[in-house]
Amino acid sequence: MKRLVLVVSLLLALSAEAQQAKQYSFSLDEAIQFALDSSYTAINSRREIAKALKKKWETTASGLPQIDGAVDYQNQLKQPVTPLPGELVGQDPGTFVPVIFGVKQQMSLTATLRQLIFDGSYLVGLQAAKVFVEYNDNANEKTLLEVRKGVINAYGGVLLAEEGIDILEKNRQTLSENLRETRATFESGFAEEEDVEQLQITLLQIENDLRNAIRMNEISRQMLNLALGISVDAAVNLEDNLSTLTMKEIGSGIAEEAFIMDENVDFKIANNLTSQRELELKLEKSKALPSLNGFVNYGTTAFNQDFVFFKSETPWYQSSILGVSMNIPIFSSLLRSARTQQAKIALDQSQTQLQETIQQIELEYHRSMSNFEYAVAKYDAATQNLRLSERVEGKNQVKFREGIASSFDLRQAQTQLYNAQQAYIQSMVDVINAKAALETVLNTPDLGLNKE
Repeated sequence: MKRLVLVVSLLLALSAEAQQAKQYSFSLDEAIQFALDSSYTAINSRREIAKALKKKWETTASGLPQIDGAVDYQNQLKQPVTPLPGELVGQDPGTFVPVIFGVKQQMSLTATLRQLIFDGSYLVGLQAAKVFVEYNDNANEKTLLEVRKGVINAYGGVLLAEEGIDILEKNRQTLSENLRETRATFESGFAEEEDVEQLQITLLQIENDLRNAIRMNEISRQMLNLALGISVDAAVNLEDNLSTLTMKEIGSGIAEEAFIMDENVDFKIANNLTSQRELELKLEKSKALPSLNGFVNYGTTAFNQDFVFFKSETPWYQSSILGVSMNIPIFSSLLRSARTQQAKIALDQSQTQLQETIQQIELEYHRSMSNFEYAVAKYDAATQNLRLSERVEGKNQVKFREGIASSFDLRQAQTQLYNAQQAYIQSMVDVINAKAALETVLNTPDLGLNKE
């Protein structure tokens, strides 16, 4: 037994270790598809759709045949006594004789079938259930769009952090070499101490930035893992790089995509809410209509002074009822009218909100398009600025070695280069994120949904 426990414990430990050691490798598109299936938000969104479908069936089933069964057992521990006039049994007038009616024990078995024949509220409820499912489908679509955009932002954040680390490490290596050469020149008497100190200041700043970039890279990876729906400690290899993704997004032709309001998911949701208000108004009006229900009942009953109901010789007496009931609303002291007017006002509000949503979507489209175009222009400018900053820094390196430029001039050129490098990689991430935001408004990504 101990050996079996040991083996099971070892297998569990190996399984846990293998799970922790599991590694992932994704391109951006692969990461998006993985998150659409496995992220925590996407999983719960699919569950909301499942709940909506069950709610729809709940509404449908309420108008289908309903069968109920009942078992009743009564034991009159103290049977009631009824006084009868004495003259009925030959006694003197004015006297009473105590009589017990019925038997001490009784059991009955009853089954009742009920069927809704007509109810205006039920018909409206069926329409509302369909709209509710459509609303949840659209809400799921919006959720998946946000999941997609979140993965793109997180993926780009990791690439940004890694590119920043690479740049800082190269800058540190170059600065360390400059400092070594300058220190040797100073010790030979051909340079000033200030030149060494200026390079030390710059190197210390770069090393501090590098340490912070490494920390931020770890946080960025954890944020990506969370967006993907995997353990924050899992190892994830990113197959794409910033430069490739940026050129892909710039050349995607997204700016030429036509904007179709009906495809926007926020418009779909707002339209669903308006439809729901319309149905709520129809529901209140339908409550003024009669409702018709039918039922059939079948039962059997047995009586006895003793508990003999499970014996085969016990007689059971059957009964059955067929009936129809109609409920006709006549007067409600204007209660139904007040509820109908409330539903009408709510419909007017939703129609106004729909118009407001349309204007907000139009504004968001123009803002997203402007942001994307600006991000592309900023990337082009950052590319040119980087090239110019590299040339300026290179010239100052040569001048500094030849004693023409001061250490202050070199440090200024280096700082300008470092800023240009950060602006360049940030501009690439901005292009990727701006395109994702524009795609979300246009609702162009393939989310794997069956669109009619």
